[in-house]
Amino acid sequence: MNQSQSQTQSQTQTQTQTQTYFSPIFQGAAPTRFRIEHLTRYRYLNEVGLNYGEARLLPRQTPGQRVLFSQLELDPRPDDYRERADPWGNRIAWFMSQQPHPSLCVIAHSLIERLPTPLPDDSPPWEEVAARLRGPADAAVAAREFCLESPMIAASEEATTYVGASFTPGRGLLEAVADLSARIRTDFRYRPNATQIDTPLSEVLRERHGVCQDFAHLALAGLRGLGLAARYVSGYLETIPPEGQPAQVGADASHAWIGVWLPELGWFDFDPTNGVACGEGHLTLAWGRDYSDVTPFKGVIHGGGAHTLTVGVTVTRLGNDT
Repeated sequence: MNQSQSQTQSQTQTQTQTQTYFSPIFQGAAPTRFRIEHLTRYRYLNEVGLNYGEARLLPRQTPGQRVLFSQLELDPRPDDYRERADPWGNRIAWFMSQQPHPSLCVIAHSLIERLPTPLPDDSPPWEEVAARLRGPADAAVAAREFCLESPMIAASEEATTYVGASFTPGRGLLEAVADLSARIRTDFRYRPNATQIDTPLSEVLRERHGVCQDFAHLALAGLRGLGLAARYVSGYLETIPPEGQPAQVGADASHAWIGVWLPELGWFDFDPTNGVACGEGHLTLAWGRDYSDVTPFKGVIHGGGAHTLTVGVTVTRLGNDT
């Protein structure tokens, strides 16, 4: 399958999803449209002879998000390109290039509609939710895997103790998670490059710094330690430029936050990095147990030697009727 055919197929799949997926919250509402461009470029010291890549850069549908269009632009043109869904319903693009190339450029183009998903006025005590997750099989079954340890999040007494300070007896779940998010925002410094993908939570807690991935993993470890279902969410956060200044192309970035489960009501997202419940400017790509389930881009190359990586994200708010 050549790139032109694969892109046409990708567009057709997205259009089909838009026609068949229609969340009730969109009825009578005026969603905001966003255009997203996510650039990933590798430049190799030597030519690469064979390149296998896997990307999670195509946004998924959610109750508050509708995908109108999305596709990947690849240079060089792949010799094979396929899309599939993973066990959590995230969209995965797989490609293979076997002609020699000195660089690889992948641009994800997306157009989505977004509605804010307001939090309920009240939520049950967190202990009741934890008990429901331990109880007989029902609607909680699908959420239970998010109570368990995962590849990058081991059980951590230290994380559970830190998170547990927000979960006083009888406190509503959402109120407690909101308090936890605000505490992480206050207690930890956002420091790019201060941590690595495999930095342990014990170091994050000791040094009180990190990035969005670290803060999400910390919250998830503690919430799961309390018996609650919590998942890792990857996506984008709209950057608002200072008043009177234009938005800079490529100034936005990938982001990560968490989702917590409520019986009968589903999942609600919070952003520990910014200490808030997620709103209209949080645009979802994928979700899973931790970062390893939603890695935006990974692959295997033959040749190449050293390489440089450039990443740029541009999120543009288009309004309600663009």
